[in-house]
This record gives sequence, structure tokens and C-alpha cells, in this order.
Amino acid sequence: MVYITQLIYIKQGQETVFNQFENIAIPTIKKYNGRLLLRIRPEEEAFIEYHIDKPYEIHLIEFDTEKDFENFKEDDERKKFLHLKEQSIKASILYKGIKLV
Repeated sequence: MVYITQLIYIKQGQETVFNQFENIAIPTIKKYNGRLLLRIRPEEEAFIEYHIDKPYEIHLIEFDTEKDFENFKEDDERKKFLHLKEQSIKASILYKGIKLV
């Protein structure tokens, strides 16, 4: 399993456009042996301590293999809507990892 944690920072006023992109991208995850485990939009009071900008959303996703993740990123249907991502997302930070038992 490959685990992806993504911190997403959106441009002010672009929430609707961001959600349009997510409505396409999130269902696409399943096509490539992936699962959205968490999608969090933390409220201000959820932050106890921080030393980076507060993200708009946090996603935790798992894919069966690294290749599945790469195939998801190259999905042709998803690529048609990348302009929505570019329009709405200011920055994102992606962490890849594995599950430790």
C-alpha cells in the first residue's frame, strides 16, 4: 500500500471551482485501486499548534501500489479538468508514505 497525505491551500474565493475539480478527481481514485480514507476541512479551533500555513483541506488516500497512484495522476478524464485545479489551488503539499505496524 502507498499512502498519500495532501495539504491543500486554495485561492480565496475559489471554493466552488475547487469543489468542481474534486467532484471529478475523487471518484477517479477508485478506478486505480485507491481509496479516499479521510477528507478533512479543519476549523480554526482544530489547530492546537502549527508552524506552517493552515490548509483548507487535508486528504488521506491509499493506493494498492505506486503504479496505481501514477496511473491515477495520468488519467485522461481527470487531465481534462486540471484547469479547475490550477484555477482554484494556490499550493499543495503531498507526503507519500507506508503504513507502519
